[in-house]
Formats: sequence, C-alpha cells, structure tokens
Amino acid sequence: MTTLYFLDAAEFTVVSAAAAAQPGARVERLPGYVAVTAAGPLVVDRRATGVRHSVWYSALAAVGHGRVVQYDKDALKVEPSP
Repeated sequence: MTTLYFLDAAEFTVVSAAAAAQPGARVERLPGYVAVTAAGPLVVDRRATGVRHSVWYSALAAVGHGRVVQYDKDALKVEPSP
C-alpha cells in the first residue's frame, strides 16, 4: 500500500483531495496530517489542483511504502515499493 502524507492545513486541502479522488484511494486523518493510501500508484496533477508552486512543493510531508518517480512542476507520482 502506497501512502502519501500531507500537512493538514487549509492551503493543502485541494492537493490532498486530488490524491484522495483517485479510484481505490482511502483517506485517514491523523494529528496534523492527512494520509492518502492506495494499493497502486498515486498521481496528482498540479495544474488540476490550481495551487501555486510554493504550496505544491510544501504540501507533501512524507511517503510510506512507495517511491517517488516524479515530483516536479507538473505532477507528483508515487509508485508502490517492490
């Protein structure tokens, strides 16, 4: 299971919601964080979120059981660890 941890702050809500909108994604609220988990890869398109670069690069707090294969101005893509 791949997990993305986002800071639980108002400015990052749209980013975590975009990750959570993927088929099969599950959301869990933890103290200070929002965890989005899926069995497969998680992909978030920055332009679809509408956030500025500073918010985009600040939203992701950690990745669990996955490896970041793309995190640039266009998208965040995390694939499950082998």
